Amino acid sequence: MKELKLLTENYLSYCLYQKNLNPKTIKAYSIDLKQFARFIECSENEINKAGINNYLTHIHKIFKPKTIKRKIACLKAFFNYLEYEEILDKNPFTRLNVKFKEPSLLPRTISINNLETILSIAYTEVSKHDNTEFQLNTLYRDIAVLELLFATGSRVSELCSLSNYDVDLINKAILITGKGSKERIIQIGNDDVITALKTYSERFHNDIEHSGFFFVNRLKNRLSEQSVRFMINKYVDKAGITIHITPHMFRHSFATLLLEEDVDIRYIQKLLRHSSITTTQIYTHVTSTKQKYILTAKHPRNKLIINKG
Repeated sequence: MKELKLLTENYLSYCLYQKNLNPKTIKAYSIDLKQFARFIECSENEINKAGINNYLTHIHKIFKPKTIKRKIACLKAFFNYLEYEEILDKNPFTRLNVKFKEPSLLPRTISINNLETILSIAYTEVSKHDNTEFQLNTLYRDIAVLELLFATGSRVSELCSLSNYDVDLINKAILITGKGSKERIIQIGNDDVITALKTYSERFHNDIEHSGFFFVNRLKNRLSEQSVRFMINKYVDKAGITIHITPHMFRHSFATLLLEEDVDIRYIQKLLRHSSITTTQIYTHVTSTKQKYILTAKHPRNKLIINKG
């Protein structure tokens, strides 16, 4: 078998240029494959069923189930590629049992009250009389980011990757490119959200044109995911909210609150661009507000007339 390092480099190039995978996915695959190569090189294991089994035992001791699942998926895809390219005569994964029980974790959401508070704090900051022009611009950008995260249910990477052509404020539509370069169009139906986007767009027009991205930083470059995390933390702290809130929780809240408004789960699947309805169904377990209403107002027990003597 050829040198493992060269094979992994070829595979990553294949993923980038032929499969057109997201750069972040490529980075994760690179880390996973380098780790596997290091394990093989530093141990007496070979690239066969026994060697891979030993590697799987090794990573189970170190990583959490979600990370292990990704590493296994990466390795399986890598060996499928080697088999397809006829570099390997026999795929060692063919008769390997790699299934394991992954704990079911419910998505963490933001309550509607906390969402109101976070947005209210951001809007209130704008009305302060001592704001400089730079501070005002930053606030309008922050409001646009917060509003769009919740309005579209987009991932923070998707939001930061929006180009200036992806945001159509005339037709009130956002073109979002997700995992695997899958595109979806999300309509914006709330006037406040559109106003926030228009205000931001007008103030940052030249910077947006210069960078090519819709959301930009003070250096006129693409706004980073980390900057959005810092931004959210800033308003959460100002609001006195003690729970840790991440950008992805806006996506979870978007889905959960739509479910509580009786939106069909298949529509939510399309809005989130989940490839499987099974992925979307995690949100059916967290709509406790709706469940409480149903069981309080709709339960047939309410219609029973009991003779208690």
